Amino acid sequence: MNMVVVSSIGAVLMAIFAMFIRMKSAEKPASARKIILPPLFMSTGALMFIFPVFRVTPIEMLEAILVGMLFSILLIKTSKFEIKENDIYLIRSKAFIFILIGLLVIRIAAKSILSASIDVGQLGGMFWILAFAMIVPWRIAMYINFKKLQNTLLLGKNAV
Repeated sequence: MNMVVVSSIGAVLMAIFAMFIRMKSAEKPASARKIILPPLFMSTGALMFIFPVFRVTPIEMLEAILVGMLFSILLIKTSKFEIKENDIYLIRSKAFIFILIGLLVIRIAAKSILSASIDVGQLGGMFWILAFAMIVPWRIAMYINFKKLQNTLLLGKNAV
């Protein structure tokens, strides 16, 4: 089976997993740990660059970072928190699911097109960089918003 097809199937499965996790996480209070850990766990994927097959050129790296940061804007816009019962919860966004599916479709289409001119290993490296460059700004923005609400909660408790 073609490696692009296999990796695209993997991306679809990961997206389904991410949607499931996102819906479940909205049922429990948010925490700084839950916001910070995903990019840290994902960072271990950078070990792929030990192997020459995954290495990208500086321009490919820059392209992947810019596209990832551009995509992160959509995720940042759909990630909001609210205070309920003295806890901070992530607000479920119906748009998030559609944005995630849209990003997945764009990613699969780009992978199909780019696989004709870029080696599958390099393409894997580029898409890891893209995903990392998307998740890091998104999680930083989430962390900042979470801390603002947490400070609001603490100020409210101290005022009573």
